[in-house]
Amino acid sequence: MCGICGIYKHNMGGERAALEEIKRMNDLLSHRGPDDEGFYIKENIAMAMRRLAIIDLSTGRQPISNEDGSAWIVFNGEIYNFEQLREELKSQGHIFKTKSDTETIIHLYEQKGEDFPEYLRGMFAIAIYDEKKKKLILARDRFGKKPLFYCLNEKFLAFSSELNSLISYTQIKREINPSAVDSYIVLQYIPSPMTVYKDIKKLDPASVLVFENGGARIRKYWRLPVEKPAPSISIEETKERIYSLASEAVKLRMISDVPLGAFLSGGIDSSVIVALMAKNSAYPVKTFSIGFKEEKFSEVEYARKVAKMYGTEHNEFIVEAERSSVMEDLIVHYGEPYADSSALPSYFVSKETRKSVTVALNGDGGDELFGGYLRYVGASTAERFRLLPDWLKKSMLLALSPFGENNAPFNLLWRGRKFLTACMNSSTEQTYLSTVSFFRTEEKNRILSDGFKQVLGKDIDYAQRYIFSLFEEVKDKDLINRFSYVDLNSYLPQCLMTKMDIASMANSLECRSPFLDHKLAEFVYTLPGNLKLKGFSKTKWIMKETFRELLPKEIYSRGKMGFGIPLGEWFRGTMKKTWEENCLSDKALARGYFDKEQLLALWNEHQSFKRDNGYRLWAVLMLELWHKKFMPDYKL
Repeated sequence: MCGICGIYKHNMGGERAALEEIKRMNDLLSHRGPDDEGFYIKENIAMAMRRLAIIDLSTGRQPISNEDGSAWIVFNGEIYNFEQLREELKSQGHIFKTKSDTETIIHLYEQKGEDFPEYLRGMFAIAIYDEKKKKLILARDRFGKKPLFYCLNEKFLAFSSELNSLISYTQIKREINPSAVDSYIVLQYIPSPMTVYKDIKKLDPASVLVFENGGARIRKYWRLPVEKPAPSISIEETKERIYSLASEAVKLRMISDVPLGAFLSGGIDSSVIVALMAKNSAYPVKTFSIGFKEEKFSEVEYARKVAKMYGTEHNEFIVEAERSSVMEDLIVHYGEPYADSSALPSYFVSKETRKSVTVALNGDGGDELFGGYLRYVGASTAERFRLLPDWLKKSMLLALSPFGENNAPFNLLWRGRKFLTACMNSSTEQTYLSTVSFFRTEEKNRILSDGFKQVLGKDIDYAQRYIFSLFEEVKDKDLINRFSYVDLNSYLPQCLMTKMDIASMANSLECRSPFLDHKLAEFVYTLPGNLKLKGFSKTKWIMKETFRELLPKEIYSRGKMGFGIPLGEWFRGTMKKTWEENCLSDKALARGYFDKEQLLALWNEHQSFKRDNGYRLWAVLMLELWHKKFMPDYKL
């Protein structure tokens, strides 16, 4: 596990790669790899890495070459099937000088060429330079667990694991992409391949970028098996298959030469992972939980039940509003606006976990694969709700309008109104977008300034087109698998994987996600939606049936809570002054994104308890804090 970066000056008049340039980029990745650094510099190309030593602690230094030194690699991630690949490659005549997964990849490239990522089982961001062919290859894992940013123009190709590192290369212009900011306001993240900067892109998950002969080509090497029919097997056989694949995925991710543990939230996903770890470990599993003083936001009591059941070495940590000051540090790590507020507890649980272990397993991917989100329930119900006459739908929405705005998003009245509002839209795609958006389309267009809308022009609704295009790719699938596909290709890689990578790597912690093993994911995705959502309310049905005997009944029967924080209360208390001083300052308002009167209305509505706008206010605050750090004098 580490951070990687590089500069390929392919058309800069013979200018050679400079150590000081690549070292500056690499130094900004030191938190990702505090154990070691390495450089490859030759003629007009430089690559570097920072290493967090997990496997082959003594000889696994990077960069690593093939036998004759004609191909070099820097690599961020873990390959869980590298030992099997290593033996196959040795039988084909390849000679190894280390025991690392990194060296396995470079020999795999020799054997398979540009198709090498298809054979890897793990998480990765990879850069390979082929000296003979003057070819640079960038590759990213299937679910985007490891990030990779790049800037490509007629003069150079530069890349890095983090934006903050990449923009330190002085040849890159810092020009804001307005469409990226607009999408951020809607989605809470900036969707790939965009970044906040016009000249910088994210390499999409499951993609390979090949640069040679002055040009680049990008291709997807993997996608979910959307055309594969559901398996013709019984429920019992389905459960056995899920159990076998999940157990194997967990065992593979327990391979480590350093201390290892697990996040334990109290939800079903992390509980299953801990249970499977306990069954595959000769020692008590180290578990780590985080909670809040505000009990309705805390799951620690459920985590304790699982910890007790499996005799884990359990650790707890409580987040308070005062600790939100770390958000300014997180802004630096993200490098662009990011508004999922669970970034805070994710950061803190990673920080506390790193004090005891170097690797932690988590339950990421369970909701997206097995149908765990309330929006899946809502989508299924909405299909029938839309058959009701409009007057009845409006009456139901009106009846809920005076209730439940405070303490969102966890009270049932708030959820009910959000669902009904979403159902008033005319399509499944719009319902989905409404449930994942901080600002619905009409709300966003109301709060944006006329000047910003004019700058956006036809790109004003990019986020909507982005989400709708994903639905179009699976228009023939059942409803639950359509939602699952969109989540697995947008919200999971662009939001959740970004959050977990930054939270963990900012603390030099490696996180592994067994549910995102692609062999498990491929099988689960082919299952019909009615095995994931049973009836109108039984989320993750097939998953719960598979692991029922491993869990306390309270874990099995409880609904999803989410990893939210009490923003509504914080913005009326400890963080009230923080928001006002940042977002209502003359400099912030002069940036020109928001209509001043509408922004004030949003704030006053929250302060008067008419509506809980905590998550919307958080998005506005994160945007301004990013500007203050990276582009303080920017105006439209």
